[in-house]
Amino acid sequence: MPITLPETLPAFDVLSAEGVMVMGEGRAKSQEIRPLRIALLNLMPKKIQTENQFARLIGATPLQIDFQLIRMSEHQTKNTAAEHMEQFYRPFNAVKASGEKFDGLIITGAPIEHLPFDEVTYWDELKEVFAWTQTHVHSTFGVCWGGMAMINHFHGVQKYPLEHKAFGLFQQDNLAPNSPYLRGFSDQCYIPVSRWTEMRQSEIDAVPDLIPLLGSDETGPCLVQDPKHRALYIFNHFEYDTGTLLEEYQRDVEAGKEIILPKHYFPDDNPALRPINRWRSHAHLLYGNWINEIYQTTYYDLDKIGS
Repeated sequence: MPITLPETLPAFDVLSAEGVMVMGEGRAKSQEIRPLRIALLNLMPKKIQTENQFARLIGATPLQIDFQLIRMSEHQTKNTAAEHMEQFYRPFNAVKASGEKFDGLIITGAPIEHLPFDEVTYWDELKEVFAWTQTHVHSTFGVCWGGMAMINHFHGVQKYPLEHKAFGLFQQDNLAPNSPYLRGFSDQCYIPVSRWTEMRQSEIDAVPDLIPLLGSDETGPCLVQDPKHRALYIFNHFEYDTGTLLEEYQRDVEAGKEIILPKHYFPDDNPALRPINRWRSHAHLLYGNWINEIYQTTYYDLDKIGS
């Protein structure tokens, strides 16, 4: 089944060209089945790139997805055209005021991990988002900084600065093979990592409500389930394209910043060689499993979500 997108959204043409099943809003409304309503709260500076990455993953499932884009109400992006934001995004305060509900919500990372949570300019509103998910969203997926912020808000788990950036492609151990979210996963998998902070496994293990799903000896916890809050927290980036880490590396090199070569990413650690994607299949598995779990457990009547 397809993902429903506005036909003028850049992701519509990108995904269509890649063979992803994409449906315009007019055609979707003529069908007599209810699509899953999945929203993306996009905190990343490169909005369009992030839209494409997440739409690609959730659009690869056999279910129809009504994909909605949300932004923080007052925060203004400097890296995406205002026309794009005006046409495709709604501020959270408008979404909240509407009373509408969602089957799923993805909260992205943000390049602000050096700041304490309470020093982020939109932290108060983000806490409103977290509270709102408990009454208006069936399942929430916090990604990288978004996941760190959620697990801190709900459980007090802290983030800690790293001496050196965790940067590269890192092997993860499957800690819960019977989890429905890891259905089809190998015993080990790889995932792109790009962050200056970490969560600590000992603090996560100290919270009885949290279930570790993926983790690494090199980079710590990766994926955590929070059944009480109907949430998943992932601290790394399955959604990344093959060249995303390369772009980050080249950007910092060109800016003259001190940067390490992404580990385990380039063949023979040679940045002149094209990176090999070793995470795409597991990325599709994880997001497909998440969508399937939503489909299996959400209410047909959207009004009952949160009840």
